[in-house]
Amino acid sequence: MNNLGNGARPQLKKTIGGIGFFALAFGSMIGVGWITTLDSWFNSAGPGGAMLAFVAGGVLMLLIGLCYAELTPMMPVTGGEIAYAYKAFGTNKAFLVGWFLAFGYLSVSAFEAVSIGMVLGYLFPNLNKIPLYEIHGSTVYAPHILLAFIFTTFIAWINYRGVQVAMNVQVVLTALLVGCTFLFVGVGCTQGNFENLHPLFTGDSSSASLKGFMAVFVMAPFWFVGFDTIPQAAEERSPGQGVTKLGLYIIMAIIGSTIFYILIMLAAGMIAPWQETVKNDLPTAAAFETAFESPIMVKLVLSAGAIGLLTSWNGFFIAGTRVLFALGRGHIIDGRFGNTHDTFGTPSNAIIFSGIVTAIAACLGRGALIALVDVGSFCIAVAFLGVSLSLLQLRKTHPHAERPYRLPYASVVATLAALGSLFILIAMVIPKSPVFLVWPLEWAILVPLCIAGILFWLFGEKQRLKIDENERAQLILKE
Repeated sequence: MNNLGNGARPQLKKTIGGIGFFALAFGSMIGVGWITTLDSWFNSAGPGGAMLAFVAGGVLMLLIGLCYAELTPMMPVTGGEIAYAYKAFGTNKAFLVGWFLAFGYLSVSAFEAVSIGMVLGYLFPNLNKIPLYEIHGSTVYAPHILLAFIFTTFIAWINYRGVQVAMNVQVVLTALLVGCTFLFVGVGCTQGNFENLHPLFTGDSSSASLKGFMAVFVMAPFWFVGFDTIPQAAEERSPGQGVTKLGLYIIMAIIGSTIFYILIMLAAGMIAPWQETVKNDLPTAAAFETAFESPIMVKLVLSAGAIGLLTSWNGFFIAGTRVLFALGRGHIIDGRFGNTHDTFGTPSNAIIFSGIVTAIAACLGRGALIALVDVGSFCIAVAFLGVSLSLLQLRKTHPHAERPYRLPYASVVATLAALGSLFILIAMVIPKSPVFLVWPLEWAILVPLCIAGILFWLFGEKQRLKIDENERAQLILKE
């Protein structure tokens, strides 16, 4: 392992090109939620309310993405959010942002680990056997746990072997996902009926409809997170890949994923009456099965879902390990997280740790899916708030710093982005709020996460004292 103790700054291999960056972001943002949790979106808000919530979420993410568009080319280093917060506010805030971001990413990884059993269990019902226990009213089956462990090992392995391997997989799978999606969205929209979308909103009053809208909107950080995988890998861009395009890839991914989600909901809602569709375990697949009585269409939907699952899983695994690596390289937490493999040039310790956490969280089963979404949204919103505030602060403290891209009306955009992120956070922790984190499951995930963060901070004190702030700045900020 390359060791931090020899005074050198550990380096990751530089192999990611433009297509790789876009595939990393877009593939990460899509995932499999549109298959496994469409029923939650429609039940909460109705098709119309859910689509409006995703449009609003997309607008908020676009504001946040514009903040990234200035900061990422300005500091194109691994663990971008950590670098922004460190330069703006110092070590403490950098740790806070990095810790919540890392576990926001790992919550997505755990979500995908749980979902793989659901998707394959729909195709192969024999996998839904050998019950082990129940969590939140849902049975956890032994084959699902085994699948989660196998695929977690696979994702960890390809990342351990090298980012180029992981990126090649990402590009191919993202291309397949886009092709499958165009096919069944086209079928759904041309063969479906708008009448199946009614009622567009849930509830018999405007306040009930607003509550449903809010329930979906607060999940936006979870469903849209992924564009920020680009800052995590910015330091690994290939020679000749300029920093100025990184912000463009971020914006393209946000717009593309917003359109994707809207089209998916429109097609799934039109193809069959949505109130019947949501009664199924995997409503998107069930909608096409009901409408066409075609196993081929179901397999197409599930194949696209499985591909999206793997692209998202791989992307967030890459991002989460880079955040932990950046924290370790900067001696903010245990420096062993900042080691790189001698041969593969990958953050091997961070990869092993992330694989273990993902496998453990996968044992929570499908009963914890929405809990992982809500807690993940909370964690990611903390990081987005940190990015927005970092831009505001750096415009004041470093007004003349080199900025390859300078965001117009930065103070307005960053303020709106910060307010949107803060709104989500407050709404999720205020008692009697319609989107208050569910007791006890969601708090049973968030509270130990916060306690673990405190312990990591305390145990990392010796590491932080080993170097002065000038050395830390070199390790975190120097490309």
